[in-house]
Parts: sequence; structure tokens; C-alpha cells
Amino acid sequence: MTNTTNFYKSNIAQYTSELSKRYKQLTSLSIARLLVFIATAVGLYFTFSNWLVFGGVLITGTIIFIVLLSYYTNIKSAYRLKQELLQINQEEIKIASGDFFHKQEGLQFLNSKHNYALDIDLFGRGSFFQFLDRTATVDGTITLTNNLKANDIKNITTRQDAIKELSQKTEWRQQFQATASLIQVETDAKSILKFLNSHQSFLPKIFKFIPLVMSLITLVIGVLAFTKVIPIAIIGYWLFIGLFITGRYLKKINVLSVNTDKMRDTFRQYSALLHAIETETFTSKLLLEKQAEINLKEKKASTILNELSKAMDALDNRNNLISAIFGNGYFLTDIKHTYTIEQWIKQYKSTVSHWFDVVSFFDAYNSFGNYAFNHQQYVYPDIVEVNKDTKVTQLGHPLLKTEKRIDNDFEIKNQEFFIITGANMAGKSTFLRTVSLHIVMANVGLPVCATSSIYSPVKLITSMRTSDSLTDDSSYFFSELTRLKYIVDAIKEDNYFIILDEILKGTNSTDKAIGSRKFVEKLVASHATGIIATHDLSLCDIESELEEVKNYYFDAQIIDDELYFDYTFKKGVCQNMNASFLLKKMEIV
Repeated sequence: MTNTTNFYKSNIAQYTSELSKRYKQLTSLSIARLLVFIATAVGLYFTFSNWLVFGGVLITGTIIFIVLLSYYTNIKSAYRLKQELLQINQEEIKIASGDFFHKQEGLQFLNSKHNYALDIDLFGRGSFFQFLDRTATVDGTITLTNNLKANDIKNITTRQDAIKELSQKTEWRQQFQATASLIQVETDAKSILKFLNSHQSFLPKIFKFIPLVMSLITLVIGVLAFTKVIPIAIIGYWLFIGLFITGRYLKKINVLSVNTDKMRDTFRQYSALLHAIETETFTSKLLLEKQAEINLKEKKASTILNELSKAMDALDNRNNLISAIFGNGYFLTDIKHTYTIEQWIKQYKSTVSHWFDVVSFFDAYNSFGNYAFNHQQYVYPDIVEVNKDTKVTQLGHPLLKTEKRIDNDFEIKNQEFFIITGANMAGKSTFLRTVSLHIVMANVGLPVCATSSIYSPVKLITSMRTSDSLTDDSSYFFSELTRLKYIVDAIKEDNYFIILDEILKGTNSTDKAIGSRKFVEKLVASHATGIIATHDLSLCDIESELEEVKNYYFDAQIIDDELYFDYTFKKGVCQNMNASFLLKKMEIV
């Protein structure tokens, strides 16, 4: 088992050292470029009268300067990558210490009508998503949230194998994350796909050859004019012919150029990430399947995307006035690059979405693999048949600090229903969220916060938080009834693990007791499995009437005039309540 803290600290030391070395190289190269420029300028000044030597100095100085610039650019790219890797490892140290509230909360993915997302703090400040997320692309984040909300109980072991494998590929995961983070994209994948599928080609097929013909004629005219076979003015007339041809399509080319300019960085980013996926060796079934989706017979997906990026870069050169005039006038460069882009779109537009999906998948699973690596003490649930019993040993909430967390054993048989009572703040709600998160994590394929877990896959549905809505003109009580009706309808269609927390809070105590009892009896009659937490001790009488119902509680004790909680899950009914004590202790009454 790897000590993750030492691992990240070791990486920080390594990357800090490498950055220092790269910085010195960049400084040396900057000085060398300046010296070459000065030396070339001085050489040109003293050889101005000798054109042969002057030309030699100019060419030599230019070549050396370009080589140094190229070397500098490569070193700078490596420097930026190391910077990002350093930041990733520093971030992991911060998050491990509990400092993760600066990360995105994912509130835009929260839907109050979802089966469980609102109730179990899946999104928001201090949420599981905020703690888990390491995605570097917008669509990767969406894929991650979709996995967390999927309620998918099929192929869990396949997902587990993929996460296990990625958890061991620490260097690859960090390189993938750093590469994605380096490129700031302006347009998301969804917008790009919409453009690709809606674009109508406007250049006829004949323009596949016309730019080449135009270029050859330009060279011939240049040679003939230079040798004075034809008047040199012909070169100028020929320029206007090229500009005239380009001008016929200029408006549409401008529109295409504006769109491609916004997409270039996205394609560059995805090309680099596809290359990382293509060149890695995977063994688990799910990862191999995803990798196979981007393996084409003729070319690699990353190469194909890179070709489009180069064509887009070339089209962007039209923003240079000199290149735009002479390039289009003599070589029809805009038409040439536009034709290349349009043919690419025509050939690959239906394939690009699959490539983007694969990148998003790996971006999302990068977070899962990272989580598994950071929590090697957790266990992957042993998956048993559906509609069997679930048994978890020393189950805890993964967001609670280890030194403060109280873990509990939890075992529930299929079609059993637990009624949990307990004093205020004794741990009922936390326990419900712990059990809920265990189900969600197990279904995703993640390791869970426990020492062992035998898990029968089941979909989760909860009712723990409801609120009134002024916009929908619904009261709190009506909102709660709507949620309960939703649960009743859902269990008619599929098997769910139901978790309820203090239902029917919006009515009087007598009505609440009667209604809660009838609702639990209905759930039991429907062969449902689940838990309900309540302060209503009369609800516990159902245990003596229905074999499927079991009573559990969380206790609170007053010791030396102080309230004491042990947060331990116990069999039976709670006898100690604490509201009156707290009112008196806090001098409210």
C-alpha cells in the first residue's frame, strides 16, 4: 500500500527541482537568442558593402535564431507541464488535509427531483462531488456527474476493474490531467458537434485542384517575368485574378474562420488527450473497449484531429495582411485550407462525437482512479446477486475525518425495513447519508469507506429534504407528499433501497404518527427494503406486528450534566431524548 502523502511530497520535490533546471535553461536560451540577434545585427552592419558575406551572415544568424527559438519553445512547453504537475500534487496534499472548499461545487448539476442527489449532499459546498472531482474538461465533469447520478446497478465489477487499474496508473493520470488543464478552451464539445453537423460545404470539388494549379501558374509567371520573357506587370495582374477568385467565397470563408478560431484550442486539447489514451496499455475490459472506439484502421484519432488543428492554424494566418493578400492572390491559401477543413468535416463529423465521449469518459474515470489511489484503505464491495442481503463492516462516511469518525456495522436483509430512533444530533441523519453514499459509490464501482462490504446491487431513492416552493405554489407538506407519491410509484416499476428521514413533518404529531405508520406498512407490503429515521417512538410498535420491520437507535446520555453521544448503531428503541435538556443547557428556557 502506497503512502499517498509521501508519494505527493516526493513528486513535489521532484517537479520543483526539474522546474528550477528548466528555468535556468530558459534563461540561458533567452540570453543566447539576444546575443545571436546582436551578433547578427553587428555582422550585417559591417558586411553591408559585401553582399555575399552579408547574405551569409543573415542566413546563418536567422537559422541559429530559429533553432534557438524552437528549442526555447519546446523547453517552455515542458516547463509549463511540470508547473501543472507540481500544482496537481500540491493540490492533493491540500485536499487530503480537508482544504477542498475552493473547488467547483457542481450546483449546476443538482436537480431537486433526482432520486437522491439533493438529500445526500452529492453536490454543493463540502459535497462528495467537490471532494472527488479532478476533471479537466467541461464534458468530463458532466460525465462524472452523470455517473454519480446514474443509479446503474449493471456491470459494477467491470467498472471496479477499470477504476482499480487507473488507480495504479498514477503517472499517466497526472499527465492526462496536466495536459488537459494546460489548454484553456473557448468552445465546449457540445457546441463544436452542433457546428460540425450543421455546416454546409460551399466549395465545389473542383477546388481540390485549383489552388495547386494556381500555385504552379504563379511559379511559371514568376520565372518568366524574372527572365524578362513576359512583362513584370503580369505578376500584378495575376495577383488580382487570385484575389477575385477568393473574393467570391470570402464572406463564407470569414464565417468558417470565425467558428474554427473558437474551436482550435479544443481540438488541440482533445488531440493531445486522445494521443495519451491511444499510446497507453490497458488490461481491464471497460478501458480496452473505450480505447478500441478511437482506434481506426487508417490513422489514429489523435493524428486526424491534429490534421484539422493544423488546417485551422493555417487558415488563421489570413489575419496577417501580407499573407492574406499575396497568399490568396498567388496561391489561393484561404480556399485551399477551407477546402481541407470542409472535407475533414464531411468525412469525420459523425465520428468526432465518439472521440469526445471517450476523452470525457477517461477524464471522469481519472477522478475515480485518483480517489481509489488516495483511499487504498477502503474496500471494493463484493458484488452478490440482486435481491440478496447486504452486509457492511465498519461503515463510515468518507468525508468525515478518520480520527473523529465513528464506524458502524450494517446488515440488512432483502425486503427488511429498519426504523431508527434517536436523540437530536445523535447521528441518525449522518448514518442515513452514510448508507446512501455507500450504495451510490458501490454502484459507480468505487471503493467504499468500510473494512468489508458484501453488496447486493440496488437502486437508491430517498426523501430526506423537502421544501416549499413559491414559484410552484406548493406548500412544504404538499412537496413532501409529492415526493412520497413519487417513491410509491417508483417501487412499482423497479426495486429500490428507500431511505426516509422524519417524514410528514408538515402536519400535527397525531396525524404524522398515523400517516407515517400507514406509509411504512405500505412500503413493507410492497416488499420494499430500506430505512426510516424518526423521533416518533410509537412507530417502533410496528416491529411486533410485522416480521420485516426491525428497530435500531442512536443513543444520547447525560453524564455530569453534559450531553454525550457515542454515535453507535444499536438494536432496539431509543429511550433518551435531549431536546428539553438542550433548551435548558443553552438557557433558552
